[in-house]
Amino acid sequence: MDILKSLAHPEEIFNLFRFKMGGCRAVMTKLDYESMTESLRTCYVYLNQTSRSFAAVIQALDGELRHAVCIFYLVLRALDTVEDDMTIPLDKKVPMLNNFHTYLYQQEWCFTESQEKDRQVLEDFPTISLEFRNLAQEYRDVISDICHRMGVGMAEFLEKKVGSMKDWDQYCHYVAGLVGIGLSKLFSASQLEDPEVGQDTELANSMGLFLQKTNIIRDYLEDTQEGRSFWPQEAWSQFASRLEDLAHPEKLESALSCLNLLVTDALHHVPDVIAYLSRLRNQSVFNFCAIPQVMAIATLSTCYNNPMVFQGVVKIRKGQAVTLMMEATNMIAVQTIITQYSQEILQKVSLTDPSRSKTLHILAVIQEKSALTQSGFSTRTHHLSPMYLSAGVLLAALSWQYLSTTAAQAQGTGDMK
Repeated sequence: MDILKSLAHPEEIFNLFRFKMGGCRAVMTKLDYESMTESLRTCYVYLNQTSRSFAAVIQALDGELRHAVCIFYLVLRALDTVEDDMTIPLDKKVPMLNNFHTYLYQQEWCFTESQEKDRQVLEDFPTISLEFRNLAQEYRDVISDICHRMGVGMAEFLEKKVGSMKDWDQYCHYVAGLVGIGLSKLFSASQLEDPEVGQDTELANSMGLFLQKTNIIRDYLEDTQEGRSFWPQEAWSQFASRLEDLAHPEKLESALSCLNLLVTDALHHVPDVIAYLSRLRNQSVFNFCAIPQVMAIATLSTCYNNPMVFQGVVKIRKGQAVTLMMEATNMIAVQTIITQYSQEILQKVSLTDPSRSKTLHILAVIQEKSALTQSGFSTRTHHLSPMYLSAGVLLAALSWQYLSTTAAQAQGTGDMK
């Protein structure tokens, strides 16, 4: 039960309670599905089925940008599904990836041979491509261009491994940095953000790389068990003969050293993340960008020096995720969150870790970049007395089941069928 995992963190229980009571509406607005075409409604169904992280914040974007980003996500999800499907032979997959952007203008193109869990976005690609063609030209140009560049990059890495740290940056650029660049161009095209947001591709690329590297680090065990290898050989070959050997119990010390090296590398993108977020002016765009980033640094903090990365699934608590989602709505709050998690990592840096000096250096840079301008925001903890917190915990525990039931009933009544 989610509430039990947060018992040692009263502020998370408080926020879980707020979230159930309707606090989620601050960052997750409801859509008017009745005014949409049938094909657009179907696209939002696919969005909610395929996105674990981004569906809520996409649907909270303002105006026509919301639909553009929804279609952008689904197009890239379809492309990514082709890349991930290990049952498609290379001689068929490589041309598909290289030419995928052309399918956006082919009304009937679809692919029905995928075995991946998200295969519906390929099987019903005509619905997605129809809504793509309904977008304004400035949005279509961005989506098509990014889809083309990403497909070419994916095809390149199908036939070569992620060897050097430079290769790791390049691979992450193709699969995530380009997403950051494309989104930034969409933000500017919508005129919700200034032109410089879309023009500064270096910062936008870093936004994507930070998220992608975090996912690759966290998903070590799942990827290796399924025959995928995304950790750079330059890193893991310092500690093992084969990447999968890091999961062996006798290799734990070496595995943690490799893990910490990669976390340290990912942290180098955080100063760019801070710089990028500080430019944003539209609230819905800020929430969309900031929430995944703070969840990423929370995930990195959980992964750092954690043996569970090599033994199972590492996730942040639901109460922790809800707290981050509800609080990361302004730059000062984001700076505070980044400071907190960088301090958590700092406390876990071992005296004997090979990357210790590099880790300490980048953490110091992050602390400097995220230094708060107002001392009143030095902590994220809600300033509630122990008596009120205890009462809140008890109330939340007693009410949780009832709220879960009534919220589910209300959602079933009011949401899109």
